[in-house]
Amino acid sequence: MIKLKSREEIERIRESCHLLERTHQEIAKLIDVGITTLELDSFAKNYIESHGGIPAFLNYMGYPASLCTSVNSVVIHGIPGEHKLRNGDIISLDLGIDLNGYFSDAARTYEVGTVSDNAHELVEVTRQCLYAGIDKAQTGNRIQDIGRAVSALAKRHNFGVVKDYCGHGVGFSQHEDPQIPNYVSRGPNPRIKQGMILAIEPMINLGTGKVVVHDDGWTVETEDGQLSAHWEHTVAVFDDHTEILTQID
Repeated sequence: MIKLKSREEIERIRESCHLLERTHQEIAKLIDVGITTLELDSFAKNYIESHGGIPAFLNYMGYPASLCTSVNSVVIHGIPGEHKLRNGDIISLDLGIDLNGYFSDAARTYEVGTVSDNAHELVEVTRQCLYAGIDKAQTGNRIQDIGRAVSALAKRHNFGVVKDYCGHGVGFSQHEDPQIPNYVSRGPNPRIKQGMILAIEPMINLGTGKVVVHDDGWTVETEDGQLSAHWEHTVAVFDDHTEILTQID
């Protein structure tokens, strides 16, 4: 069931999203050769809690950290640890916040030092895929218009689109209906309406779109071991426009 939000509820979700964006901005300052993914996770947790929020991912369905730290060929759900970032890495950071019962979700992929041309192109095209999807998240369109835009752009660059995981509704909880595939699927295709809060999140791979899950039950990696990038925004749909809530001008 898709839960539409009132303008007052959207304002509360916006506050959560703005705290999340500020958290991402502060984490970005720490991305450098030699920092561990566990240090990034600890910073995120402390920053969120010091500003009145709760890390939404921590203990969610058993996830053991506040921040998902997915390096290079890891697509999503990378668990923080003692891994030190190296020059040429790319790292996707996915984070959610519960602020007084209102949830936000956003991911960014960062380049560490000097990366290869292929890595840079992947990161940039994935970011462009996100905005192509957001452009279709308009009242009157359908959910699968988002995935069509994402996959069309990715395929023009011969990149793989992850099909096993998708975007989703958000706001009253971390994951809500509708599911938002990053391709044209045979699943539900509801009309986009005012009051929808959507987490749109392309996961794009340098090679195949196929993935494997590690024995830890969380870490998702590209099947062929090539690089993956992940970008995500939470957006609010209004009658006459769509607002990117996890973006502060």
